[in-house]
Amino acid sequence: MMEHTWVLLALLSAFSLATSDALAKRTLSASNEYLVALFRLLFSLPLLLVTLISIPVPSLDREFYMAYGLALPIELITVVLYIKALKESPLSLSLPFLALTPVFLIFFSYFILGERVSSQGAAGIVMIAAGGYLLTAAGPGKGILEPFRAIGRERGILYMTGVALLYALTSSLGKRAIEHSSPLFFGAVYFVGLSILFLPIGLLRGRSDLRQFLATGRYKEQLLPGIFYGVMVLSHMAAMKLTKVAYMVSVKRSSLLMGILYGYFMFREDNIRGRFLGGLLMLSGFVMVVTAQ
Repeated sequence: MMEHTWVLLALLSAFSLATSDALAKRTLSASNEYLVALFRLLFSLPLLLVTLISIPVPSLDREFYMAYGLALPIELITVVLYIKALKESPLSLSLPFLALTPVFLIFFSYFILGERVSSQGAAGIVMIAAGGYLLTAAGPGKGILEPFRAIGRERGILYMTGVALLYALTSSLGKRAIEHSSPLFFGAVYFVGLSILFLPIGLLRGRSDLRQFLATGRYKEQLLPGIFYGVMVLSHMAAMKLTKVAYMVSVKRSSLLMGILYGYFMFREDNIRGRFLGGLLMLSGFVMVVTAQ
């Protein structure tokens, strides 16, 4: 049981992320997307700060500071690109490309961490990525190849592909930092740092809507998304310590499947039957990754 603790933590991270995204999505139509992202980060801080003061500070070396210093500005870029992807293109076109992160990680984790995945693990990762693509691309439209056909006309797709690539890089650097500190310590200081860096960007890009956002109390709607986001961060970091980063992130991508279910039950999004194959592929890949050594 203990050897698969990382699976439970990765699933908890996936559930927390999907829940945070679904709760935040309810407010996006009536709120500035930069302010939504900012206040979700800010409301995650109490949990992260409580964790930070409750755990011992590990001995930190040059490797930690290098990995932290490289990953943090790249993470900031991913936040901005993700927001721009949401704004520029429909989710049904851009979100499928986020499923590429585990595939990119096969290569990034090898070059940065020296982690090799088995042939079974690689096959499972590819199946999860393919299933994630089918899940998010199988909505109403012109078929599952429509996201690829739209690459030339939808900048949001390019932004989201960049996010997937950069997530693979920051995940690998994050694992390096965890190896030279501790999972909870790194998770807390990393996202506290990210919140500080994103604060001026969020306020600047949301300045025209900030007064109304505060006056109407819309900022309070990010409390629950922020709490779940904090849980996602801590469980994500704890899971990465226990297994290869490519395996952990591929299992975490089950958040796409959970997001589809949230879309159906919370937003009455249709074509859930058309996404069955994607879900089946993801579950099959999940089994292959979990049993890979």
